[in-house]
Amino acid sequence: MEILIPLLILFVVLAVPGFWLIGTYNKFARLRQHIRESWSGIEVEMKRRYDLIPNLINTVKGYAAHERETLEQIVRLRNKAQANHGEASSQAVDETKLMLGMKKLFALVESYPELKADTHFLALQKELALTEDRIAASRRFYNGNIREMNQMCATFPSNIVARIFEFKPGTFFELDRAAERVVPHIDFNTAKAKP
Repeated sequence: MEILIPLLILFVVLAVPGFWLIGTYNKFARLRQHIRESWSGIEVEMKRRYDLIPNLINTVKGYAAHERETLEQIVRLRNKAQANHGEASSQAVDETKLMLGMKKLFALVESYPELKADTHFLALQKELALTEDRIAASRRFYNGNIREMNQMCATFPSNIVARIFEFKPGTFFELDRAAERVVPHIDFNTAKAKP
């Protein structure tokens, strides 16, 4: 019996840190998977946007053929953003430029009342607005996971596990403030007025 107490104490001294280490490692591993999953959600929605933009451009071309330079610039920005598969911060730079280009497109559309009333254009604009909402929601989910990973990598004692097993802090996916405000305006009254 007297030998059991020191063995029990030794077991507790060794087991508690071991269980904590396993639990902390598993939390890091789950977070890493959540980050990958949430980034995948962003990529799906951005691909949807990339697919919508050429249709939107082609519709605008029919009404604003002499605005070729602006339209070509947006296509270049879209292609560059679509080709970027780097870190979230790098992707955010290209996405910001694309959204600012889209802002120019929507400013251009304001000069063409018949285009603003076109049902095809309105449908594309509505799809783009919905896609932007889904991208924003996915971005919030991703950034929440990044924030949790960064907190665990920075706080003691979980930062020890992060260093041992090489878990790294992530980068947030943040757009420039001006780019975040580029949401297509949908005038449902105009859309209903047309047959």
